[in-house]
Order: sequence, then C-alpha cells, then structure tokens
Amino acid sequence: MEPNELIGRAKDAMTRAYAPYSRFQVGAALLGRSGRVYTGCNVENAAYGPSNCAERTAVFKAVSEGERDFSAIAVVGGPQGIIRSFCPPCGVCRQVLREFCGPEFPIYLCDAEGRVKTLTLDALLPESFSGDNL
Repeated sequence: MEPNELIGRAKDAMTRAYAPYSRFQVGAALLGRSGRVYTGCNVENAAYGPSNCAERTAVFKAVSEGERDFSAIAVVGGPQGIIRSFCPPCGVCRQVLREFCGPEFPIYLCDAEGRVKTLTLDALLPESFSGDNL
C-alpha cells in the first residue's frame, strides 16, 4: 500500500477522534502484513490518565483481532482536526509499536502542505527496549 493511501485512512480516522479537552485530534492507520488496515483515533477522558492515543488504539485493535505483524503506520493530527505540521507518535506509542515492530518499521507523517515524511521506529526510539532485552 502506498504511503498516501495509508495517510488518507489516518486522516479519515482523525475525524472520529474524541478530544473535547485538548481539541487536538489524531488519527492513525496501521498496515498489517496481512494487508488489512487498522485505524485508530485518540480518545480523551476527563481524568486525562485513561486517555488513549490513536496509534495505541490502532495497535490494540489489530492485536485484539489476531494481527501481530505490521508493515507501516501513518499518523496525522492537529488542533480542531486541522493538520498544521507533522505529528509524530508520543513516547508511550513509540514503545508500544516497538513491542510488535522492528527498528526499521516505517512511520509516515504528513504536514499541512501534503508533504510526507518517512521515519523509522529506530530514528524515533533509538536504543529501544524490547522483549529481546529480557
């Protein structure tokens, strides 16, 4: 699947975000090795701690449906659902991705002009901790 198609799915997921507190909507589209795409959006909570990011929502959906091997993820986000700049995964999401993805796993980001930036998980989470460390 082309990065722009995956980004389009992430943009669609962003429209379903529940972000009444931060008003910062995020969408993610995770491509499984099976070819299936799992989308996620951020879901906020008044207590903040129970909130869940779009990337983790997508990963947890995929894993709960039996998929554990992934090819790529696209992440977009912005205030009031307006993409202004690249929106990389937070640190917790990077660690969750590392549980299932290797260092060369591609992460596609898109800015307001439609430019696509491709990063690897290793670039975002160098010297990461994984099950290999146990």
